[in-house]
Amino acid sequence: MPVTDGDTPRSRREARESFLTHQQDEEPATRGFRGMLTRIGIRVGPSEAERAERADERAVSQHWPGPRTISMVNGKGGAGKTPSTVLLAAVFAQFGGAGVVTWDNNQTRGTLGWRTEQGPHESTLLDLLPQTDRLLGPSAQAADLARYVHHQTRDRFDVLRSKPIAMANEQRIEPQDVDAIHSVLSKYYRMILIDSGNDESDPMWQRMIDLTDQLVVATTTRDDHAEAGALLLEALSMRDGRSAYLAQQAVVVVSQADQKEPASELEKVADGYRSLARAVVTIPFDPAMVDGHLRYGALRPETRRAWLAAAAAVAGGL
Repeated sequence: MPVTDGDTPRSRREARESFLTHQQDEEPATRGFRGMLTRIGIRVGPSEAERAERADERAVSQHWPGPRTISMVNGKGGAGKTPSTVLLAAVFAQFGGAGVVTWDNNQTRGTLGWRTEQGPHESTLLDLLPQTDRLLGPSAQAADLARYVHHQTRDRFDVLRSKPIAMANEQRIEPQDVDAIHSVLSKYYRMILIDSGNDESDPMWQRMIDLTDQLVVATTTRDDHAEAGALLLEALSMRDGRSAYLAQQAVVVVSQADQKEPASELEKVADGYRSLARAVVTIPFDPAMVDGHLRYGALRPETRRAWLAAAAAVAGGL
């Protein structure tokens, strides 16, 4: 006969305590003095800072059902969109595994290809575009994409370049082309990070917004960069309902523009954005971010930690 709990009958299976347990023991400390104690045989729990870092690592290691598109925006050039694209992609790929691609969605000399490693070819999105129907067909394979994207051997993500040596009129991309490229990348990758141009009136830029799941506003501590990013969020909030939601749920990444700036400048800009966005993360100055190829492993430890926190904030919106 059924077991009762008050007036509610329960089956024997519901009443029996399962032999299976789901308790997860916390791994001992690996960092600092606590980590040293662990290494000599004294098991010590991690510090709060190490726990927070582990939580961020778990956040960026997740895989979501279906592809996710993250777009980096700011109406001013030099505000940090390309570094944000590259380094967020590196974090997601390093901790979450393969299936991450960056895309230079820029009509006017996008520099994503200049800041990343080139593969064994010179292909750009202009080479991929005529092949979209074939790549979306049933006989296409993931390895076919290697002809068009540039794999980052250290940071383990791919790059779809624009062609900055071409005039803008030579690489005009229409909204339907953006859809076609996005469809191909969505078929083969779990995460698409888009580096955008500066012209918010460009149909190519606006179609990117329509395809975005998470918006990231990149800015430095320069006043004009910060103001341009804030104005963009305000404009999106009036564009349509979905754009307003993206603006409200945006993540803002504030990078220190000058090595000599006090930390108070970072906090001043960050504080100005807190009422406009879901999350704000600050990135300290790092000489490895100034010129040349961007690599996550070349950054200072405190900079890597900041980018991990930024990626975890992005993951919170996916």
